[in-house]
Amino acid sequence: MSFTILKYKEVSSTQKKIKEMIDKNKGRDWLVCWSESQKEGKGKGKRFWFSPKGGLYFSVLLPKSCLDDVQTLTFLAAFVIARILKEDFSLEPLIKLPNDIYIGPKKICGILTENFFKGKELLFSIVGIGLNTNIKEFSPDLKEIATSVFLETKKRVSNKKILEKILKGLKNQLEIISS
Repeated sequence: MSFTILKYKEVSSTQKKIKEMIDKNKGRDWLVCWSESQKEGKGKGKRFWFSPKGGLYFSVLLPKSCLDDVQTLTFLAAFVIARILKEDFSLEPLIKLPNDIYIGPKKICGILTENFFKGKELLFSIVGIGLNTNIKEFSPDLKEIATSVFLETKKRVSNKKILEKILKGLKNQLEIISS
């Protein structure tokens, strides 16, 4: 199975963009909406997610899952991302359940999973990820609570390579737990 990656300069929200495609019957498993920035990025509880150019912001339409607890999808995404941060960048990530990843006391990543049902039947899930990668500076109200891969390593990273690693990792983990 391959990924269909649609890249945009800016969207209101990658979650909204995927939902629009589903509404137009253009959504399919492993469809990815990736944007260089978002105007209305959201986190858990509809909190605003700061999404300037430089970060990695995407949503992925996952195949129908046979999981009893679909919230496991959020944990899987956090596990995959934390492993990449540790193995590729020698960072020490902390997964703060249910949907955040921290480096020390600062947030580096947020994950938003939305599950859509018809009655009790799961139709599909969308996982949205905001990973602070190449952000060099945060506003005064965020600089004490947010960080990025660049700020931690002093190196620019390839958002495309990280995106591909996250997608492959998610796919592998879903195959493992679904078999």
